[in-house]
Amino acid sequence: MLPALILFFLTYALMIALPKWRVWVALGGAVLFVALGILPFGKVAAAVNWNVLMMLAGTMGTVAFFSESRMPNRLADLLLRKARNVVWAVVLMSSFAGIVSAFVDNVATVLMIAPVGLAIAKKLKISPVTMLICISVSSNLQGAATLVGDTTSILLGGYADMSFTDFLFMHGKFGIFWAVEIGAVATIPIIMWLCRRDQQTVEPGELTPVTDYFPTLLLCLNVLLLIGASFLPNKPEVTNGLICMGLFVFGLIRSIAKNKGFDSCLNAFKEIDYMTLLQLFGLFIVIAGITEAGVIDAISALFVRIGGSSLFLMYTLIVWFSVVFSAFIDNIPYVATMLPVVSGIASLLGCSPYVLYFGLLIGATLGGNITPIGASANIATIGILKKEGWEVQNKDFLRIGIPFTLTAVIVGYLFIWFVWA
Repeated sequence: MLPALILFFLTYALMIALPKWRVWVALGGAVLFVALGILPFGKVAAAVNWNVLMMLAGTMGTVAFFSESRMPNRLADLLLRKARNVVWAVVLMSSFAGIVSAFVDNVATVLMIAPVGLAIAKKLKISPVTMLICISVSSNLQGAATLVGDTTSILLGGYADMSFTDFLFMHGKFGIFWAVEIGAVATIPIIMWLCRRDQQTVEPGELTPVTDYFPTLLLCLNVLLLIGASFLPNKPEVTNGLICMGLFVFGLIRSIAKNKGFDSCLNAFKEIDYMTLLQLFGLFIVIAGITEAGVIDAISALFVRIGGSSLFLMYTLIVWFSVVFSAFIDNIPYVATMLPVVSGIASLLGCSPYVLYFGLLIGATLGGNITPIGASANIATIGILKKEGWEVQNKDFLRIGIPFTLTAVIVGYLFIWFVWA
């Protein structure tokens, strides 16, 4: 077990120290686990969650067509017509980003909506920093609401065999969707307070023309089919992945026929985050390796020794440890690693794992909002602002990220406990 543990910590230490090489570190760690015989070669294919990888790739591709159609900007323009002043513009734009992010990757959501926020700020001659950061943190928050909203949600769904509807209602109880939504509502007063000095009137302009409505229908069909598949008994493990990939391929074929060329298809392939897919591929093998060596069971036992037999203490420990950890470390490898740990803890405590699963997702997904490096969407937002000539200081982000995160996490933490404990 010791060689596996050393290799595991070395892999994660290098991923933290070398963020630009994170993908290759994960793949290198996976190769070493197999080469050293810690994970038998015959178990490699079974260790990779192909359903998760196909869901991610297919959804990213479909979102690329959706973004290209300019439908997100059109929806944002319609929302702005309801705003009385800048405060409400920020609230509506943040809420809209959250709703979109429940079904679309967080980074893609920021890339779609941030240009609208920049346009509003330029028109009113105000700093866009607060608006874009609020859009980013709201996007991260809502990513945990549904099965397809964020990579961490897809990881949980794949690991725990949860369907789309399980995020809404499960075992006769309200799912994590409602914890996230109540948390989102609770953050609205925080946003209004942060923007309290911006009372300028908003004058909406012309509506953005939509170039193609088909990608919107395709994305809606994606969500509906995932919901429908959740009711199928004894469905194959890769059902959701096949749905997402199948619709993406359908979109590719339709794009080629419509445009009589491959330009749009090439753009869609460029928008797929291959680095994230490769990183997850490597991490699945690394996690299978430490599981095979008994490391996961040992970590689970350590958590139980710290938390004792108290489910509440264990739940609290997982939520807030995840918040602190994810504020500085990418939450994707963290959640991928912790899911089997949480499952092992639940087995040792003799309880249902779902209260701990949901606590892990609440803490890990929302914790990334505390700092500008805690989530990919935050990094993308900082990059957009820098490109426009706006330098974002750590204090600028922290004054928004800390109260926003604490409010959302506390609400979600309490909701999950009282509903699922």
